[in-house]
Amino acid sequence: MFTGIVAAVGRIESVEPLGNGVRLRVDAGSLDLADVAIGDSIAIQGACMTATSVEGRCFTVDVSRESLDHTVGLETVGEVNLEKALTLADRLGGHLVSGHVDGIAEVLRFEQAGESWRLDLRVPPALSKYFAYKGSATVDGVSLTVNSVQDDPKGAVIGINLIPHTMAVTTLGRLRAGAQVNLEVDLIARYVERMLSSTAALPAG
Repeated sequence: MFTGIVAAVGRIESVEPLGNGVRLRVDAGSLDLADVAIGDSIAIQGACMTATSVEGRCFTVDVSRESLDHTVGLETVGEVNLEKALTLADRLGGHLVSGHVDGIAEVLRFEQAGESWRLDLRVPPALSKYFAYKGSATVDGVSLTVNSVQDDPKGAVIGINLIPHTMAVTTLGRLRAGAQVNLEVDLIARYVERMLSSTAALPAG
């Protein structure tokens, strides 16, 4: 479990083929790995991965073909958002994030608006129902607040405002129109939808 508060921007240094998947070697940057052991979870661009080795300020993870097929940003060398798994003693500064990417969204607009930046994302139709005004969304591992939702035949467009601090401490500043991002819906919304659908399916009486 994570919070969506990025702890550091690291860098995928190498991508090595491993069966149907890949093995990533990641430079953790300023992320403290002193308390990270083999088998611990680290979110990379919002995707929960298991550390298979830890050496100095670098670690490796093995990424399956299933994960690669449902995420972006894990097959190429480049900067990535990093967060260690939440402990019971940590502050929940963002929102509850599972690290299980639900889908890929497309950047429709990314431009400065005053002192902030406006990010518009097209959400896949199957995920549209999980987003609400002032609700939470996880984009490339970053916990963000949804400021607008507009439904359309292709799903929905959600609008998000990014403050300068978020731009400075995450990889979101490199986004451009046409880019793709990893998207995770709010955990509570997922359970509410399941409970409502299950209740509707129960027989009367």
